[in-house]
Amino acid sequence: MKIIDAHIHFSKIESFRETAGKISLVDYSGKGLEKEFGEAGIVAAIGMGLTEQEAWAFPDQASPNPMGLDLELDFEGGLEGAAEGMVEDKPENGLNGFKDGKTCPDGTVHRTPAMVACCIGINPVRLDRENIVGKELDNIEMKLARPEVVGIKLYAGYYPYYVFDKVYEPVYRLALKYNLPVVIHGGATYSDRAYLKYSHPLAVDELAVKYRDINFVIAHLGDPWVMDTAAVVSKNPNVYADLSGLIVADGIKIASLRKERLFMDHIMRALVYAEKYNKFLFGSDWPLAPVKPYIEFVKDLVPEEFYEDVFWKNAVSIFPRLKNSSGRVKFRIELRKLGTLSLLH
Repeated sequence: MKIIDAHIHFSKIESFRETAGKISLVDYSGKGLEKEFGEAGIVAAIGMGLTEQEAWAFPDQASPNPMGLDLELDFEGGLEGAAEGMVEDKPENGLNGFKDGKTCPDGTVHRTPAMVACCIGINPVRLDRENIVGKELDNIEMKLARPEVVGIKLYAGYYPYYVFDKVYEPVYRLALKYNLPVVIHGGATYSDRAYLKYSHPLAVDELAVKYRDINFVIAHLGDPWVMDTAAVVSKNPNVYADLSGLIVADGIKIASLRKERLFMDHIMRALVYAEKYNKFLFGSDWPLAPVKPYIEFVKDLVPEEFYEDVFWKNAVSIFPRLKNSSGRVKFRIELRKLGTLSLLH
């Protein structure tokens, strides 16, 4: 079975690195991703843009917009990049974790695996500052035009704003303009500096009613408020949910939790209540869990007749750029090289 992982991370976040090394026991690197995902049958993945300007700063209110995928820097080229007039990938230069396949003056260039698309991350704190909001929005729109950008990610709870706050209104206008979905963090947070009241999935209900032409994805099924998420998904035709981040553990712990009836029933109750498997997407939240064991965990939650929807078709439907017909799109060219492009139709 071919799979699209609709929620992963590929950013230089120290808490993610620590989790990968001590809890989930995965190789949090480009090579590690390609090996692990290849063995699991994953043909494409969507990375959630996120950056921190110094170690352990996440959620970092200083991160410029938009936030991208900045886990790895390779070295090549040296002075060639300077001759081409490229700029170094630093926040003040407006790149902030975005690959462009060109060499920078200091010889660095981002190497995000070709199978990974991106939902750009938004820092609302900087959108709430009159002196910089114009430039921040210009940078966001510039990145939304890039072919590997397939959506927008809001870190509700990590930043102290409700998703229906006016600070996000320009972002939603851009989502409408570019016909891109908005993924919203839901439920418990991976930082004790976050505010849970802002990440409750019921807040998405108000948003979905106001912006009926935008598709919203509640991440992590809004866990632990999974029944509230199910109600919002069931009621609103433009709201979906991904099943990522429900377990942060290694393969052994995941296998153990699959046998815990109360744990599994907690999640399955929400899926059964919603009764709309065309509105749920597979995501692993890698590197917070190894993908193969997590796939088996999600299979236990979903009736087999809906595997194709949850593991593949729903992502293609909700993220239309994954199936963009343009032959000039680098993401699709790379998928064609891998022999997986036809799987996205």
